[in-house]
Amino acid sequence: MFTDTHIHLYLPEFKNDLGLLIEKANNKNIQRFFLPNIDSSTIESMLRVADEFPGQMFPMIGLHPCSVNKNFEKELEIIKQFLDKPPIQLNYQKEAEPGQPLINSGGHFWAAIGEIGIDLFWDKSFVLDQELAFRRQVEWSVEKKLPIVIHSRNSTGEIINILAEMKKPLKGIFHCFSGTIEQAEKILSLGNFKLGIGGVVTFKNSGLDKVVAEVDLKDIVLETDAPYLAPVPFRGKRNEPEYLFEVAKKIAEIKGVSVEEVGDITTANSFEIFGK
Repeated sequence: MFTDTHIHLYLPEFKNDLGLLIEKANNKNIQRFFLPNIDSSTIESMLRVADEFPGQMFPMIGLHPCSVNKNFEKELEIIKQFLDKPPIQLNYQKEAEPGQPLINSGGHFWAAIGEIGIDLFWDKSFVLDQELAFRRQVEWSVEKKLPIVIHSRNSTGEIINILAEMKKPLKGIFHCFSGTIEQAEKILSLGNFKLGIGGVVTFKNSGLDKVVAEVDLKDIVLETDAPYLAPVPFRGKRNEPEYLFEVAKKIAEIKGVSVEEVGDITTANSFEIFGK
């Protein structure tokens, strides 16, 4: 069995053919999909997809660093409300006041807090606020005993330093890991962390294949980040759930093992982070 630990199936890119795409993925034994939240605007659509495919979709809750702006405190407040009282049945008869979060009794099981982190690739205007939001959500993960799923674009070193300084009992995934082997080793020394490996490993000049060659399979989980970062030979197109198999094939080639072994071990690794 294969597990996609990071996929945005609730985005508009999948609106017209999601059922077909999931069927095609299931035919390749890709059975579990973890949905990272972005901000308050994506919670409802994410939970609708989770309800549509029970037992296969596992939602996370968090504030993406690229959504951190002057209103980030309000966004964190909404995230925390959902974290404290997650919805179980999505009867979205909009009884809440406009602009207020829809919180129903009971709860979806939050698989993790994510995706959270720091992004130094795009707008750096709110980098201090990004760090504040990240630290606060890490604290929530400790409080709730949930793993964290970390976005670390151009900020891997900074995040490693923050987590080392916080000295918290943590577990989670460095999503879309693209750092060096030295950074990988530091991450793995921080606690129970896995490296999220996706389509970038298939890119000719990424260098990620050399890092994967040095890392034990027990430290890796698979992801697509669909609809983004489609692997070769689909690079530049919409990434789809079944393309996780291309990532697994590339890792199997690098490690000299079967694709089935990659699926089994990385799925076991996902159980270790998220539970069963």
